[in-house]
Parts: sequence; C-alpha cells; structure tokens
Amino acid sequence: MNRLQLVEQIQQKKSYLCVGLDTDIAKIPAHLQHLPDAITVFNKAIIDATKDYCVAYKINTAFYESMGVKGWQVMEETLNYIPKTHFTIADAKRGDIGNTSAQYAKTFFETLPFDAVTVAPYMGEDSVRPFLEYKDKITIVLGLTSNAGANDFQKLVIKTGAASEKHLYQQVIEKIATWGTTDNLMFVIGATRASDLADIRTIVPNHFLLVPGVGAQGGSLKEVSHYGLNKDCGLLVNASRAVIYASTGEDFKDAATKAAKEYAEEMSGYL
Repeated sequence: MNRLQLVEQIQQKKSYLCVGLDTDIAKIPAHLQHLPDAITVFNKAIIDATKDYCVAYKINTAFYESMGVKGWQVMEETLNYIPKTHFTIADAKRGDIGNTSAQYAKTFFETLPFDAVTVAPYMGEDSVRPFLEYKDKITIVLGLTSNAGANDFQKLVIKTGAASEKHLYQQVIEKIATWGTTDNLMFVIGATRASDLADIRTIVPNHFLLVPGVGAQGGSLKEVSHYGLNKDCGLLVNASRAVIYASTGEDFKDAATKAAKEYAEEMSGYL
C-alpha cells in the first residue's frame, strides 16, 4: 500500500488509527496462553476485532524476534492475515552501514512484505538510503521520541550559524526530509510531546507522522490531532496496549472492538 492508497483508506473510514500488535504471551488472556499457537490465535482475533476501525497495523518485531525461529513464523503468519486494505508497519528500528541496511530493507520489504519499516537515522544518509530505494514502500524515520532518554540527545541545542540555534531533532528531521519525498518518508513523533508537533509541522508540513504513545503511555489524541493534522490527515496514531489488552478476559475481542471504535469515532470528529 502506498501513500495515496493510505490516504484513501483514511478518508473512507474517517479514522487514522494504527493498532500496535506488541503481543506479549504473559499479557494475553489466560485461556489462550496454553495453546501452542497462542500469539497467532490472539493476533488474528485482535485483527478481526479492530479491522473495521483502523487503517494500519504496527508489528513491533522485538516481541517476535525474542522467541527465535517460532517468533519469525508467528510474525509472518500475522502479517499475512492482515487485510490488504490495511497499511502494515514493521517497527524494527533498523539502521546500519549501507550494505547491512540493504539486507534489513530486503528483510522487511521483500521476505516479509511490509508496507513500511521504522529506521534509526544516527548513522546518516547511507544507512537510510537502501530503504528509500524501494518503490511504493515507506521508510519511517525516528524523529522525536517520547521516552525520557530523548532528552539525552534529541533535545540537545546545537549551533547552526553565528547567531542561530536549534534542537538536534529539528536538524535531523530537516535534513532527512531532503533525502526522500512525502511518498516514501514518514517520521516517528511521540504523542507525549504533542506540543512539539506544531514546530515539527513547520519543518515537514506535508509528511505523514507515525505517533505512538496515545493511550497507555498517556498521550492525548486531541492534542496530537490539533497540532499534527494536515490536508491529507498526515497522521497515523498508534495505540497498542490500550486496544489489544483492553480486557484480559474471555471478552477480550469485544473489548478491543470497543476501544478501537472509540478511537475511530473521536478521530472522525477531528478530520
């Protein structure tokens, strides 16, 4: 799915919800945990329960890689189960020297045919470029994250001239925006830093932003929407725990549906 198709889905559903499948075997309903394919069963149930209210799914690969070979199989089964009408994101945060990044890009754009992958830009353009070379795929670069450690580097003030200064994250976003286009680049912006979205929109007014942190992490959907929406919507707001673990009982599917529907209805009011 490319950017145009994503925009069409958002317009049709009046939703910009992305459901995060950060599935932890210890947190899924107890009545499923004994099953040999427990995570696959759970993920498929969550997809069935939420697909009418979201436009995207984000698979955090760490939750699957930690299980070894079986985890990769579960991730592939989950990806294949997601309807083709939905945008798929591998939240892998990869980024390395060019030839290594080329293999990461092949992993998440060919072997596992996701529509997008998250990338860490610390090593510079040659670490991101292999991802951008893929047609109709989107590279989602870390811009400003919501964790406490973001202050260690991302918020550092750097001199950009004799009398001008900016935060490092601003320089990163501004520079990376020149490497691609609005068709193949998105940025990750944490929801708990919603007020920074206004500033970020002056740098990248037309790019899509993937915004995690709404729900369990305390981010405000209202604030994110106020500062982040653009003419094409331009937002994918991710909710993981608040949706997939809305209930840990046998009613978990109904609870996930209810949570996703509530997000979608609120989003419809902002569009």
